[in-house]
Amino acid sequence: MKRLLIPAFAAAMALSACATAPTLYQPAAGPNAVGFTDYRIEPGRYRITFRGGGGAPPEQVTDFALRRAADLALAEGYDWFRVSDRMVRQVSAGSGPRIGVGVGGGDYGRRSAVGLGVGTGFNLGPGPSFAATVEVFMGRGAKPPGLDVYDARAIRGSLGAPV
Repeated sequence: MKRLLIPAFAAAMALSACATAPTLYQPAAGPNAVGFTDYRIEPGRYRITFRGGGGAPPEQVTDFALRRAADLALAEGYDWFRVSDRMVRQVSAGSGPRIGVGVGGGDYGRRSAVGLGVGTGFNLGPGPSFAATVEVFMGRGAKPPGLDVYDARAIRGSLGAPV
């Protein structure tokens, strides 16, 4: 019996590793797909959301949202952008080991019975997924001072060139 369990467990782990694709910087293919979406609020002002895949850390999805802001700024001829609002939220829950307990009973004439069941489960999936949303406005010329102001070229250089 043990001879069968070890290969079966190894196969399950290998399949779960294949099922988790890395989070790539790309446009989202749909409303709940991995990737970025952007909405032009007015000229030079955007709301950008990057949704990561399961297991992608919140820092990575935030970096990809900033990278999209830099790409948009440079594409429209701007030099810098200011983040006026930002939010990171968990959009799907990953789950680890869990346990459930159930109790049931029945009565039939003079006989009765009680049952107790205990079950455990393990999610071999990738974990929770996060989405980062930033609202930015863009400007030209020298970058103004402030911790929430980013040089678009520097961000693109540090977070990578567009795919």
